[in-house]
Amino acid sequence: MFGSFQQSQLRIEVDASAEAIGQSLLEPDQIQKWLAPQQLSSGLPPKLHQDLKFTSSLGPITIQHQVEVANDHCLRMILSEGIDGFHEWYWGDGWVQSRLEGVSVLPLNLGQTLSLWRLRAFLTTAKAS
Repeated sequence: MFGSFQQSQLRIEVDASAEAIGQSLLEPDQIQKWLAPQQLSSGLPPKLHQDLKFTSSLGPITIQHQVEVANDHCLRMILSEGIDGFHEWYWGDGWVQSRLEGVSVLPLNLGQTLSLWRLRAFLTTAKAS
């Protein structure tokens, strides 16, 4: 894999319940709403689960995901192709934390920051509806 080893850990406060955050992180239909323009592979089940493999893409860049842990407060995925590493999510009432480590030519911290910003905006809009 080309690129450099990068690691980033961010935690933000969100005006949402742990249940709402979990749905936004574990249900592909919800993920796709806030992760756009990144696209998830089609045919995914209603909820991410252990050992599930899927692909996400942003233009010509693809990332393979293998779900290692998926429960009410944690999601951990092993990543390959565009990023060789892992992505962990933890959450509770009013907060979400993302930890991303891997080798990539992509600027992981920037991508992670934008993803968390989009997730917070999505949860805020969903709560207002």
